Amino acid sequence: MKQHATLVALSKDLADGSYSSVELTRSYLQRIERYNPQLNSFITVCAEQALEQAAAADKQRQQGSAGPLTGVPVALKDIFCTEGVLTTCGSRMLENFVAPYDATVVSRLKQAGMVLLGKTNMDEFAMGSSNESSYFGAAANPCNDRHVPGGSSGGSAAAVAAGLAPAATGTDTGGSIRQPASFCGITGLKPTYGRVSRYGMVAFASSLDQGGPMTRDAADAALLLSAMAGFDAADSTSAQPHMPGVSSSDEWLQQVRQSGLQPLTQPLTIGLPREYYAALDNADCGQALESMRKTLEADGHRFVDVSLPHTEAAIPTYYVIAGAEASTNLSRYDGVRFGHRCQDPADLDDLYERSRSEGFGAEVKRRILTGTYALSVGYYDAYYLKAQKIRRLIAEDFSRAFKTVDLLLAPTAPGPAFQLDELTRDPVAMYSQDKFTVPVSLAGLPAVSIPCGESAGLPLGAQLIGPAFAEQSVLAAAHQFQQLSDWHNRFRPLAEESA
Repeated sequence: MKQHATLVALSKDLADGSYSSVELTRSYLQRIERYNPQLNSFITVCAEQALEQAAAADKQRQQGSAGPLTGVPVALKDIFCTEGVLTTCGSRMLENFVAPYDATVVSRLKQAGMVLLGKTNMDEFAMGSSNESSYFGAAANPCNDRHVPGGSSGGSAAAVAAGLAPAATGTDTGGSIRQPASFCGITGLKPTYGRVSRYGMVAFASSLDQGGPMTRDAADAALLLSAMAGFDAADSTSAQPHMPGVSSSDEWLQQVRQSGLQPLTQPLTIGLPREYYAALDNADCGQALESMRKTLEADGHRFVDVSLPHTEAAIPTYYVIAGAEASTNLSRYDGVRFGHRCQDPADLDDLYERSRSEGFGAEVKRRILTGTYALSVGYYDAYYLKAQKIRRLIAEDFSRAFKTVDLLLAPTAPGPAFQLDELTRDPVAMYSQDKFTVPVSLAGLPAVSIPCGESAGLPLGAQLIGPAFAEQSVLAAAHQFQQLSDWHNRFRPLAEESA
């Protein structure tokens, strides 16, 4: 049984009867048991529940009512509420929290017949770029376990890259799907804001958070997205079917479920953002992107230079807005209704102060404090309001670019995965890891990171960015490149496997 098989391949094998879902699930659980102590990619493993779901999937398949994902295992980032299973968000604040309901994404994956292997490690409350802020310890990169897997969805990326799960969910607020996908050599899609329901996905920054798939290749990303996406009345920001571009992409998702990701039907015009390439100082990354450009150009696509002039303002804009929204969203963790509560508080003020001080880690406290400052009287106009105005300018940059091009090709990260503990004492350097992913998040656009090269034996990723609800073009272009290259198949073995 291939532990690094794609969702598409596993679906076919299950349909052909090559093995049962129970056998498949058991093989992944055995692999998690063997390698998770090294990688720390899972916080919670749901072995008993997974085998029960797998048995139910096998029965469903015998009855002839199986779908393409029936019986296929999946891992969930530990930010999606799961009924009866811990949802910690990588924080001491929620280390004992068991949600009484499933997030919409979770319920939709269950409806598709998928098997939940467990909940993956993450930066605390999705605040981080390395998975080192997790209360449950840092996750490691399976390509080199002395390096970070990226963040905040680092556990999901590591699990998929190491073959501990064929696919996983992640969330992307400022790059938290794409950056770890780049660092671990997998495919990660941030959908259009509103494409995937946020109901039951614990909030960090509500105007930016978006769930998405993390898989081995673009065809798998499309298949998993087809099960995750769709309008949800429980989420007030969910994209309505009548919105421009939504109905046609909904039809495309139905087509993906039925017949898989289809190839592009015509060449595309792809823009190269000058500001991104000017800020790229890693020679290997530049060469990898140039090689990718030549590969796609030889297949008929046209490349032109474009300008996104407000790119440099994206990082400060993002950290003002995201911090402000985090300050508001995390105010609910007060030690009263749920979450960590301090022992023997002297009074109500002591309860609030010690519960929050003990429950939150350093990075979360930093962002709450900066966000509260930006929202405070006398500073709101100077910081938060100004950041929102710049956010609009950044979105308008993309809108202008997409009047002349179909997609954009850009680096995902400044370079390969950095070493564990390399940037933990330099928050500004850590935040700069997101400089190529944050602008897309501020504009609410879809973007996929796919492997395109390597540096010092570590993967490098490239972003394909599209206009709103253009996941079809983004993934089809990514799929075409993956048909012409093998970077997504260059599995880098774990230390135990290569010994």
